[in-house]
Amino acid sequence: MSKAALLRRYHWVLGLFITGLILSGLTAFPLLHELRLMASWLGMESHEAYQQHEGLPFWLGYVWHGLEVTQAQFPFVAYGTDWLAFGHLMIAVFFIAGPWRDPEANAWVLKVGLLACAAVFPLALICGEVRGIPLSWRLVDCSFGLFGALPLLYCLRLVRQMCAGTSSRS
Repeated sequence: MSKAALLRRYHWVLGLFITGLILSGLTAFPLLHELRLMASWLGMESHEAYQQHEGLPFWLGYVWHGLEVTQAQFPFVAYGTDWLAFGHLMIAVFFIAGPWRDPEANAWVLKVGLLACAAVFPLALICGEVRGIPLSWRLVDCSFGLFGALPLLYCLRLVRQMCAGTSSRS
């Protein structure tokens, strides 16, 4: 495969990863609105009635209730998720400014991204336990580490192929 074809494939896959970071960031801003919408889709009319449900509807209702109460009494707590959103958006900028523009010189950013993906697992499993997050939801969180690592691993493979193609022609 030509270097141009490898680069096109690399940009496509890295673009998906960057898009995921941006979407993760943007969706961290309107959490309460998103929970209200999801609850209405599940037929839940009131956050105070979360205890009438089981399984996923119970958990979503419980979280919805917690956010409603927190927003009403302590709205500044949401500032923490604003910073979470900001962090995702700034990490996306690093992937655009580095690996997107110069894959071979910035493969280290992909490796740091892989380290961050691996770190999702202990964070979700340990901190989630401490915070009382159900195991099933912690596993959903772990999936972000797994699904984030897959495109980064593939991009690193493509970078190695691009470097090999460059060095073999020198």
